[in-house]
Amino acid sequence: MTTPAERYAAFRDKHGDDGAALRSFRGHYEFELDDFQLDACRALEAGDGVLVAAPTGSGKTVVGEFAVHLALEQGQKCFYTTPIKALSNQKYNDLVKRYGTAKVGLLTGDNSVNGDAPVVVMTTEVLRNMLYAGSATLAGLGFVVMDEVHYLADRFRGAVWEEVIIHLPESVRLAALSATVSNAEEFGQWLGEVRGDTTVIVDEHRPVPLWQHMMVGNRVYDLFSTEEGDNLSRINPTLLRLTRDEERLAGGRGRRGYGRPQRFRTPDRAVIIDKLDSEGLLPAITFIFSRAGCDAAVMQCLFAGIRLTTERESHEIRQIVDERTAHLPDEDLTVLGFLEWRDCLERGLAAHHAGMLPAFKEVVEELFTRSLVKAVFATETLALGINMPARSVVIEKLDKWNGETHADLTPGEYTQLTGRAGRRGIDVEGHAVVVWQPGMDPISVAGLAGTRTYPLRSSFQPSYNMAVNLVGQFGRERAKTLLEASFAQFQADRAVVGIAKQLRKHEEALEGYHEAMHCHLGDFPEYAALRRRLSDRETELAKQRGSARRAAAVRSLEALKPGDVIRVPGGRRAGLAIVLDPGLNPRGHGPNPLVLTIGKQVKKLDPADFPVPVEPLDKIRIPRNFNARAPKERANLVSTLLAKIGDRDLGKPPRARDHAVEDEEIIELRRLIRQHPCHGCADREDHARWAERYYKLLRETEGLRRRVEGRSHVISRTFDRICAVLEQLGYLEDENVTAEGRRLGRLYTELDLLTAECLRTGLWEELDAAELAACVSALVFESRQADDARRPKIPAGRAQDALTAMVRLWGELEGIEKDNGLSIIREPDLGFAWAAFRWTKGHTLDAVLSDGINGNELAAGDFVRWVKQLMDLLGQVGNAAPPGSKVKQTATKAMDAMRRGVVAYSSLS
Repeated sequence: MTTPAERYAAFRDKHGDDGAALRSFRGHYEFELDDFQLDACRALEAGDGVLVAAPTGSGKTVVGEFAVHLALEQGQKCFYTTPIKALSNQKYNDLVKRYGTAKVGLLTGDNSVNGDAPVVVMTTEVLRNMLYAGSATLAGLGFVVMDEVHYLADRFRGAVWEEVIIHLPESVRLAALSATVSNAEEFGQWLGEVRGDTTVIVDEHRPVPLWQHMMVGNRVYDLFSTEEGDNLSRINPTLLRLTRDEERLAGGRGRRGYGRPQRFRTPDRAVIIDKLDSEGLLPAITFIFSRAGCDAAVMQCLFAGIRLTTERESHEIRQIVDERTAHLPDEDLTVLGFLEWRDCLERGLAAHHAGMLPAFKEVVEELFTRSLVKAVFATETLALGINMPARSVVIEKLDKWNGETHADLTPGEYTQLTGRAGRRGIDVEGHAVVVWQPGMDPISVAGLAGTRTYPLRSSFQPSYNMAVNLVGQFGRERAKTLLEASFAQFQADRAVVGIAKQLRKHEEALEGYHEAMHCHLGDFPEYAALRRRLSDRETELAKQRGSARRAAAVRSLEALKPGDVIRVPGGRRAGLAIVLDPGLNPRGHGPNPLVLTIGKQVKKLDPADFPVPVEPLDKIRIPRNFNARAPKERANLVSTLLAKIGDRDLGKPPRARDHAVEDEEIIELRRLIRQHPCHGCADREDHARWAERYYKLLRETEGLRRRVEGRSHVISRTFDRICAVLEQLGYLEDENVTAEGRRLGRLYTELDLLTAECLRTGLWEELDAAELAACVSALVFESRQADDARRPKIPAGRAQDALTAMVRLWGELEGIEKDNGLSIIREPDLGFAWAAFRWTKGHTLDAVLSDGINGNELAAGDFVRWVKQLMDLLGQVGNAAPPGSKVKQTATKAMDAMRRGVVAYSSLS
């Protein structure tokens, strides 16, 4: 079997010469293309599809641009897909500069420009929708570029990438561009199975070398040793010694081994930027996993008086900012803190996160790319695709909040973040700086920096919309076959191969064990089965007796009263005791009586202290004002007890009795064992040991069989359950999609089925535009604080009634799913309903943002994003509305009312 390197070398021998298209394409660039870029381009020109896995900033997009060039040369179309709208807009502008507006189009949820052009940039969802709708735009399609294809691991949107890859016509060549993943060969093998010949090109070489550092206090140290003769992976011993010393000082003792601990102070963000500036490491992106933290960092630098720009640069920044924001209303700019934001930009400082207005984010991106802004504080979303490289990247912490818990950064995430460091053609080297703080181990940082094992895992799951579209196009059986071709099932099947191999080994071992326990006197497996039944029955009865004894003990403890004299049968508290408080727990835990022992100690007992029920031996009166904390009073009460008991013989403590011999099944099993021929075998116990091994391995083998069954055809089983729900609700009838099903097929949203049910039941018929916007918002919005228990503010009247009915309808659908072994539909989130209602009614941006969500002020970027998603779904709702429904017209009115101010902005230049 050849290695990937040998296959790669063979490919280069085969495709070494450049074709005419590649020769003309190379003229577009002032620099020489890298080997991996040339090899990918040659594969495309030779008729193969390609998967290119390479580090961030290495120039993968050149391969995508060659696919565009090749399509135009051959008179075909090329679709260039990206995971996010901002990246689509950026790539559209790049291609327009090269080929002109007549040849390039753009299709996203926000923009539709020249959609019939030979080259169209679009989000991946748009292409998926085209494929299901059988759009005429697909005619003449020769190439599809899937930028950032590793997005298919995203648990919310990843399935879309697999849908597109599976459903594209066979004649279309695919250029898949991915970040470096450790299982590129596996992914490429799957692409080869579903798309035909696919060349896998993996390049781990960074065009700009990356140096790893840690900042301790106000000094920057190399993470790895740079001394001559040292292994490059050796951690800097000076850094290790320094961090351990600081850890010790922060943890307990002063420098001389005594005195107060000296609390380590993480350097101020302004200090960090000042240090980077003095070391020549700007421009830099500092990743802070908090929006508020990004904004606060900019303010810290502002208040520290940091200015990173010259007077000429400040003037240029002001001109660009004023030009890019001229379309925004003055009153909205005031609300958004425009003047303060511009002042920070003029100093070369900026934040970048999803809470910012899109127009503001784009200005930051443009200024940073032009090297006018020198320090950006960003959340990790900046690392996902936007072309915004820096000389240095700073990481403040190695953990982040993932919506549920604080999780450590993975090697893949660390590589994605630090991949922004080093600008090709500008910087000789890039720099990654991790800010040290107590508890952070340089060895762990080195592990993150050095690990290259971050595999691509499929997140594919069938949905209701997918099911009706597939059944409508291909029929039920063919649809199942297509779903079985998913990367998710491919990975599951590969995992099954390993388990099946283990299963075969177990089965071979079982045969050997079965032979080893052979007995010449009779059927030893039969005899071993009797012994096992006896053992299982004895264990079962022991558990039953234990449970019964515990229940009886609890009942006896619940009957105790203050002053009861009891005997604790065993353990550290064994002996006589006086009940001070029965310790009954209203929540059902316990009881836990509080007692005074004969040793004059107050202790709390537990049911576990009583293997048998307890019975009071006597009773004494506890004084009304008895204080259990007073030693003298405890001694007096114990003296009273001893005087009352006197020399009375209390007998031995009761013990649990074993009544197993009385069980008829056990008596019968023992009789059968004694009568069995193998019972008299001289080697009986030797055979029995082999039998024990046999049955233990048999249990393991059955577990492996269940795992194989659980992973085989898992996607098609889920599809069958989804189809059962759709049949129950009338969206499918055997192999046919009903009229309601076809409407469901036009709804591309997470809550597709609930949306379709709202349309079918006429829930929204009598609503006006603002009320409909409020209701539909519950189908797209998801609160960032999932555990927020506060009741959201919602519009009164018809909107409130409709929202209540939607939640009730969700509950009914959830019950139907549960009956069919599914759990897909989440509860509608009403948190954005009030904001959507007020914006559609015409209220000002200030009023809507300050009112916020659940008492928290709403960020402008979040507001714009949710409104645009809402408008997108309203368009789908109008398109899917039944004939004669008022909803179509109402949805159009709602979209028109919302398309104003900051929402109406388009970033296309």
